[in-house]
Amino acid sequence: MEHSLIIDSIWHLRQMTQKCWIFLLFIVFCVVIVAENTVSDEAAALKAVADGFQNKPGSWNGFDPCGSVWLGIKCTNYHITSIILPSVGVTGTLAGDIGNLPELLFLDLSYNPDLGGSLPASIGKLHKLKNLILLGCGFSGQIPPELGNLQHLTILDLNYNKLSGPIPPSLGNLSSLYWFDITENEISGTIPISDGINPGLDMLRRTEHFHFGGNKLSGNIPPELFHSGMVMEHLICNNNNFTGSIPSTLNLVPSLEALRLDGNKLTGPVPTTINSLTSMKELYLSNNLLTGPLPNLTGMNALDYVDLSNNSFDVSDVPPWFSSLPSLTTLLLEHSQVQGGIPAGLFSFSPLQTVQLKNNLLNGTLEIDSGYSTQLRLVDLQTNDIADFRNNGNYNKTIILADNPVCRHGSNENYCAARTKNNSPYSTPNSCSGIDCPSEQALSPNCFCSYPYEGILYFRLLTVSNFQNSTYYQDLEKKILSTLQVRKVPVDSVAVHDPFMDASNYLEISVEVFPSGKAKFDQGDIVLIASFFSNQTSDIFDYFTLYNFIPKPYIPILEGSSSKSSNTAAIVGASAGGVVALLVIIGLVIFVMIRKKGKAKKMEQSYPFGSWDPSKRSGSVPQLKGARCFSFEELKKCTDNFSEPNHIGSGGYGKVYKGTLLDGQMVAVKRAQEDSMQGGHEFKNEIELLTRVHHRNLVNLVGFCFDQGEQMLVYEYLPNGTLRESLSGMSGIRLDWKKRLWIALDAARGLSYLHFLADPPIVHRDIKSNNILLDNHLHAKVADFGLSKPMTNDRKGHVTTQVKGTMGYLDPEYYMTQQLTEKSDVYSFGVLLLELITARKPIERNKYIVREVKSAIDKKTELYGLEQLVDSTIGLSNTLAGFNRFVDLALMCVGESGADRPTMSEVVKEIENIMQLAGINPNAESASTSASYGDSSFTLRGHLYSNEALMNYSGAIPSSRSDTK
Repeated sequence: MEHSLIIDSIWHLRQMTQKCWIFLLFIVFCVVIVAENTVSDEAAALKAVADGFQNKPGSWNGFDPCGSVWLGIKCTNYHITSIILPSVGVTGTLAGDIGNLPELLFLDLSYNPDLGGSLPASIGKLHKLKNLILLGCGFSGQIPPELGNLQHLTILDLNYNKLSGPIPPSLGNLSSLYWFDITENEISGTIPISDGINPGLDMLRRTEHFHFGGNKLSGNIPPELFHSGMVMEHLICNNNNFTGSIPSTLNLVPSLEALRLDGNKLTGPVPTTINSLTSMKELYLSNNLLTGPLPNLTGMNALDYVDLSNNSFDVSDVPPWFSSLPSLTTLLLEHSQVQGGIPAGLFSFSPLQTVQLKNNLLNGTLEIDSGYSTQLRLVDLQTNDIADFRNNGNYNKTIILADNPVCRHGSNENYCAARTKNNSPYSTPNSCSGIDCPSEQALSPNCFCSYPYEGILYFRLLTVSNFQNSTYYQDLEKKILSTLQVRKVPVDSVAVHDPFMDASNYLEISVEVFPSGKAKFDQGDIVLIASFFSNQTSDIFDYFTLYNFIPKPYIPILEGSSSKSSNTAAIVGASAGGVVALLVIIGLVIFVMIRKKGKAKKMEQSYPFGSWDPSKRSGSVPQLKGARCFSFEELKKCTDNFSEPNHIGSGGYGKVYKGTLLDGQMVAVKRAQEDSMQGGHEFKNEIELLTRVHHRNLVNLVGFCFDQGEQMLVYEYLPNGTLRESLSGMSGIRLDWKKRLWIALDAARGLSYLHFLADPPIVHRDIKSNNILLDNHLHAKVADFGLSKPMTNDRKGHVTTQVKGTMGYLDPEYYMTQQLTEKSDVYSFGVLLLELITARKPIERNKYIVREVKSAIDKKTELYGLEQLVDSTIGLSNTLAGFNRFVDLALMCVGESGADRPTMSEVVKEIENIMQLAGINPNAESASTSASYGDSSFTLRGHLYSNEALMNYSGAIPSSRSDTK
């Protein structure tokens, strides 16, 4: 009996063991199925990083970061390329396994103040990393020297942490760095300079922003840091321990726009060459030990904000530049040994808002007449020697003359009262009344109770000082709101309040962002909002620039987190044995199907050419009219092994080489690099598109190569390069007004062909000066069709697609709606027309050319008031026949609504008419033009215009929504 019980028990034990193995096998199958969507090594690395986090996002569950939609994780071709997790309350440390994500491009863990410890040196293994943004975390220890290995890094934001030790000299190897910010840490030591063996920060030729304020840096500011090869725009070194003199080599960097050296221990005179920095807008030299004469700032006509207070300058008469700088809004010279009478014209400049000259040696009579600036809000002359005050213009803003002779005889005039801290009491208005919100909730400007995401904006550079002007704050609210709405964040409203100037001359503004349609933001919303604020390179604010944002902790609605009771788990566990066999079978079937589908998907993404096999001649290569399939060896030979002398251009896709085919034909070979921004689909798209469209103003595709894992396109060779190179002077070609009209016409004709004669119509999606090529005779051809999109022939008139293109040329309507139409190309072409006029890039030094032209235009003047923007290369005004109509056309093209923009065929006709005004026959070199343009009128959107009428026409062409092809 006992023997049979033992056998029976063993049998049951074996049955249970088999079931356990089957269940474990099923789990393994599930893991394999899921992991198919993420490269296994990278999935394991991110899992290890997640294990170092406490309070990690609720959606970070399972084994598949890419397939399971982990919050903040983005993947490309099964590789993890982006980790964006600002302000989600992550705590703990950053594990060294972060270095095992070789395809990572973007890492932003900002605003997680309890995420700390040392920065792992393994970050230096992320060789493709472009953005490293760790703003407002709790990292300590030294900056790892290994960060100097990140050759593709463009943004390095480590501000507002607890980092200490010196700046590693190896950071001088960051050849692509644009933004370098270590503000508000405990960094010490000197600024490292290269010595022929060791690198240094003087090697950062492409870096425009050096932000080192609020640290413990010491020693001299090295003169070697500045040289003619730099493009530096900001040098922010305030509140450190620098000693010695201000380097005279500063004048070697004419691009410098902002200099903050205040709050140090600098000595000696200000270099006399400082007034050669004519691009300078903000100059802060206060609170140092500077000596010598007050610096001469004559000629620095871009200066908005000057602060030279609290130094040891020699006694100086009032300098003439006080009343000659045309852009000056703020003049701060407290305790600066300035003597003599105050020039009467000082208060007449229209931009001037604030004048602080207290604790000086000024004397005589202060006189303000009726010509005072209407912008002027504060004149502070405390503790001087002013004997009298005459207000001839009924000036009623703040004047402070306390502790002057004029106020020493018991005067009770308002201007004799000492000034208190002048901070604006502004708060976003609302019309809500009688609404009481629950505890911890706040009332939005639109009268809804909710939990706002809030924090403080710290603006480190100012172009204005009249902080009582509510317009500034209203614009700030609108900019934040509109930007977040474009990002599809459910925002009800934005409120700002309590502006305050702190001891570091930072403007602090409290900000609240209120959710729409719910009481609280979820984690995904918070990531979008916080990543907007952490990307400090976005210059969207008009009056205050260079900001940091420090948010308050926020507990959002958690995503992907749910708790299951232990009872439920027990039930599931008990039931699993009964159904496990069925699940195994289903799992196996699903596993095989998904694996097969996944392999097909991988093949399609990495090799989207199907049966294109150049080694076979039996029809496997599509019959592409006029395009030849080259082998890798053929193109290697024709470019002399892709030699450096044959290298003629570069881009996000890779490099372009000049080559000569065996028949003597000159070609341009565009070779995609391994980490090309242009994928296989774009490559295939351009091949197929260019082999079915043919026009004299479209670049001709000679052939292509996808042999040996290479992606190459072979074009006709156009010897005069890109339009951008000619406009910038790089090509040595001088483009006068008539040549620019020809180029505009050629490009317009090429685009018009794509929109109206291609079947189906094609939208280029990336019209820009770098994609307009010039041949021997400076005829223009439209190039680079990798992003082009065929349009359907249905009645929608648009296709909904992911937004692609180049910033500055991108149609804002397309950007907001993702609905692509031919009018998106028209907008880009309008930007191109403005580029032809000004020779400026669309976005240059944070200025957008469309906005610059619109704000400067004055149609009552000869050149519409654009004299300061017009490229001097195109000559004097009397040579610019048709210029105003050209500007009108450009502005119509960049209309906010696509419905208000002309079509490209209308653009062609208008340019032809402008050319006739300039004495050019637009058909002289065009054998393909079928229409006659001898008539002195043309039809634009259903309206007939004569040349005479359009010569005097300064308004917008009437719009119509009935455009037809």
